[in-house]
Amino acid sequence: QVQLVESGGGSVQAGGSLRLSCAASGYTDSSGCMGWFRQAPGKEREGVARIERDGSTMYADSVKGRFTISKDNAKTTLYLRINSLKPEDTAMYYCAAENWMYGTTWYAGCRFGYWGQGTQVTVSS
Repeated sequence: QVQLVESGGGSVQAGGSLRLSCAASGYTDSSGCMGWFRQAPGKEREGVARIERDGSTMYADSVKGRFTISKDNAKTTLYLRINSLKPEDTAMYYCAAENWMYGTTWYAGCRFGYWGQGTQVTVSS
Protein backbone atom coordinates (compact mmCIF):
# COMPACT_ATOMS: atom_id res chain seq x y z
CA GLN A 1 0.00 0.00 0.00
CA VAL A 2 1.40 3.39 -1.02
CA GLN A 3 1.73 5.95 1.73
CA LEU A 4 2.90 9.51 1.29
CA VAL A 5 3.47 11.60 4.40
CA GLU A 6 4.28 15.29 4.10
CA SER A 7 5.98 17.47 6.67
CA GLY A 8 7.73 20.80 6.91
CA GLY A 9 4.89 23.25 6.48
CA GLY A 10 4.39 26.20 8.77
CA SER A 11 3.74 29.89 9.13
CA VAL A 12 6.40 32.22 7.78
CA GLN A 13 6.75 35.82 6.78
CA ALA A 14 6.96 36.89 3.17
CA GLY A 15 10.45 36.46 1.83
CA GLY A 16 11.14 33.46 4.03
CA SER A 17 11.90 29.89 3.06
CA LEU A 18 10.62 26.43 3.83
CA ARG A 19 11.55 22.91 2.87
CA LEU A 20 8.71 20.45 2.54
CA SER A 21 9.39 16.74 2.76
CA CYS A 22 7.37 13.75 1.64
CA ALA A 23 8.23 10.30 2.95
CA ALA A 24 7.10 7.61 0.54
CA SER A 25 6.56 3.98 1.40
CA GLY A 26 5.16 1.12 -0.61
CA TYR A 27 5.74 2.99 -3.86
CA THR A 28 7.33 0.61 -6.30
CA ASP A 29 6.56 2.25 -9.61
CA SER A 30 10.15 2.76 -10.64
CA SER A 31 9.14 4.65 -13.76
CA GLY A 32 6.85 7.00 -11.96
CA CYS A 33 6.85 10.71 -11.50
CA MET A 34 6.45 12.39 -8.17
CA GLY A 35 5.19 15.88 -7.64
CA TRP A 36 3.87 18.64 -5.46
CA PHE A 37 0.46 20.22 -5.71
CA ARG A 38 -1.20 22.95 -3.70
CA GLN A 39 -4.71 24.11 -2.98
CA ALA A 40 -5.59 27.51 -1.58
CA PRO A 41 -8.96 28.17 0.06
CA GLY A 42 -11.65 28.60 -2.55
CA LYS A 43 -9.35 27.58 -5.39
CA GLU A 44 -8.77 24.42 -7.35
CA ARG A 45 -5.78 22.23 -6.68
CA GLU A 46 -2.86 23.10 -8.95
CA GLY A 47 0.38 21.39 -9.79
CA VAL A 48 3.49 23.32 -8.84
CA ALA A 49 6.36 20.93 -9.59
CA ARG A 50 7.13 17.41 -10.68
CA ILE A 51 10.19 15.26 -11.04
CA GLU A 52 10.61 12.20 -13.23
CA ARG A 53 12.62 9.09 -12.47
CA ASP A 54 15.56 10.46 -14.48
CA GLY A 55 15.56 13.60 -12.38
CA SER A 56 14.10 15.93 -14.97
CA THR A 57 11.86 18.59 -13.48
CA MET A 58 9.06 20.91 -14.48
CA TYR A 59 7.54 23.84 -12.62
CA ALA A 60 4.48 25.99 -12.80
CA ASP A 61 5.27 29.45 -14.17
CA SER A 62 4.19 31.05 -10.90
CA VAL A 63 6.92 29.28 -8.93
CA LYS A 64 9.82 29.06 -11.37
CA GLY A 65 13.01 30.33 -9.84
CA ARG A 66 11.66 30.07 -6.30
CA PHE A 67 10.69 26.40 -5.90
CA THR A 68 13.03 23.46 -6.26
CA ILE A 69 11.84 19.86 -6.32
CA SER A 70 14.26 17.06 -5.55
CA LYS A 71 14.42 13.55 -4.19
CA ASP A 72 16.99 11.58 -2.29
CA ASN A 73 19.19 8.92 -3.86
CA ALA A 74 17.12 6.10 -2.45
CA LYS A 75 14.09 7.81 -4.00
CA THR A 76 12.09 7.39 -0.85
CA THR A 77 11.83 11.04 0.13
CA LEU A 78 10.64 13.90 -2.03
CA TYR A 79 11.46 17.50 -1.22
CA LEU A 80 10.23 20.93 -2.17
CA ARG A 81 12.44 23.85 -1.32
CA ILE A 82 10.48 27.09 -1.35
CA ASN A 83 12.33 30.40 -1.33
CA SER A 84 11.12 34.00 -1.44
CA LEU A 85 7.72 33.03 -0.14
CA LYS A 86 4.79 35.24 -1.06
CA PRO A 87 1.38 35.55 0.57
CA GLU A 88 -0.13 34.01 -2.55
CA ASP A 89 1.84 30.83 -1.84
CA THR A 90 -0.43 30.22 1.15
CA ALA A 91 -2.08 26.85 0.58
CA MET A 92 -2.21 23.23 1.60
CA TYR A 93 0.64 21.47 -0.15
CA TYR A 94 0.25 17.85 -1.25
CA CYS A 95 2.78 15.29 -2.29
CA ALA A 96 1.72 13.01 -5.11
CA ALA A 97 3.03 9.96 -6.92
CA GLU A 98 2.20 8.57 -10.30
CA ASN A 99 -0.30 5.79 -10.76
CA TRP A 100 -0.10 5.24 -14.47
CA MET A 101 -3.00 2.81 -14.52
CA TYR A 102 -5.56 4.41 -12.24
CA GLY A 103 -4.41 7.95 -11.67
CA THR A 104 -6.96 10.65 -12.43
CA THR A 105 -4.87 13.82 -12.21
CA TRP A 106 -2.69 14.72 -15.17
CA TYR A 107 0.10 17.22 -14.70
CA ALA A 108 3.22 17.87 -16.76
CA GLY A 109 2.91 14.59 -18.62
CA CYS A 110 2.39 12.44 -15.54
CA ARG A 111 -0.68 10.67 -14.28
CA PHE A 112 -0.93 11.13 -10.52
CA GLY A 113 -3.03 8.87 -8.38
CA TYR A 114 -1.44 8.62 -4.93
CA TRP A 115 -1.74 11.51 -2.50
CA GLY A 116 -0.51 12.52 0.90
CA GLN A 117 -2.62 14.21 3.53
CA GLY A 118 -1.07 17.62 2.96
CA THR A 119 0.97 20.12 4.92
CA GLN A 120 -0.16 23.71 5.43
CA VAL A 121 1.97 26.65 4.35
CA THR A 122 0.87 30.09 5.51
CA VAL A 123 2.72 33.21 4.43
CA SER A 124 2.08 36.55 6.09
CA SER A 125 2.93 39.90 4.58
